[in-house]
Amino acid sequence: MTMIRRSFAKLAGAAALSVALGGTAATAQEVTLNMHQFLPAQANVPKNILNVWAANIEEASEGRIKIQHYPAMQLGGKPPELIDQVVDGVADIVWTVSGYTPGRFPRAEVFELPFTMTNAEAASRAYWELAQDTMMDTDFAGFKVLGLWVHGPGLIHSKDPIVSVGDLNGVKLRAPTRVTNKLFSALGATPVGMPVPAVPEALSKGVIDATVIPWEVTGALKVPELVHNHTTFGDDTLYTTTFIFAMNKQKWDALPDDLKAVIDANSGLEFSAFAGRQMQADDAPSHEMALDMGNNVITLTPEQVAEWKAAAASVSDDWVAEMDGKGLDGTALRSRAAELIAKHTAK
Repeated sequence: MTMIRRSFAKLAGAAALSVALGGTAATAQEVTLNMHQFLPAQANVPKNILNVWAANIEEASEGRIKIQHYPAMQLGGKPPELIDQVVDGVADIVWTVSGYTPGRFPRAEVFELPFTMTNAEAASRAYWELAQDTMMDTDFAGFKVLGLWVHGPGLIHSKDPIVSVGDLNGVKLRAPTRVTNKLFSALGATPVGMPVPAVPEALSKGVIDATVIPWEVTGALKVPELVHNHTTFGDDTLYTTTFIFAMNKQKWDALPDDLKAVIDANSGLEFSAFAGRQMQADDAPSHEMALDMGNNVITLTPEQVAEWKAAAASVSDDWVAEMDGKGLDGTALRSRAAELIAKHTAK
């Protein structure tokens, strides 16, 4: 376990113990919770985030909570069905991409707008705080939220080199969410929507020519073996993706107070920050792998990035107008998200 994870586990465990001892006496109730998600068990998020959370919960509850992890959709269904699985009780806990159900979580999309994120920890803190203000009783009312975070800088992985916006013309490109599909459509690509586990086969069969994902998941998906060009944006971030880690409400309500305290102490703002930070930290090994393979890693200059920013500006403006039209005050959401990201980036 890394120093980051040990530190998080120590703090969360201590908090849980403090809350539990300060409340009512613990009961002898024991609970097994199944946790369902779409990536293989050896991928970074299951290995370095979800399993760490589960281990912390089991330790802090002194074994009274057991987490049964089902990776790679082993409980059945497809990744876009995960959020309904946790609402309906098919799964007790799920980790999913908010954009796998397009339009269902509109406020979360503000963090996916182009060139909005600075780093994953700052944006994850901002995401949790904005959700507390605007989403918990609206977009996320159907489940208990355990964590909300984003991944590190998103980049383009392609069969042919992509440097200028014009290089995307006619490129069949997989993007993860409604917002990113709109972005790449505006930039001239032909977006092809699919969950991330489908990317390797789609690349190998020529269904897509390129994909956008962060470095951290490319190793598990063997993307550097399938395409040999990777376009990065220097100190800027083209896009990111928002995630939801959630628990079934009925299962939550049935827990005794001391076990609720254990879960709460290991979830929330600090866990979200840890998850975002860990995802971005896990970019480095896969980046290094691509370099070791001799792949072409393109780092755009600030002048080149300026072209992309200008071409992408209409996507953010259109999103604000769309949210305003739905009565969601997209102007205020975008302004507040930017303010929170800036606050946490400055720390």
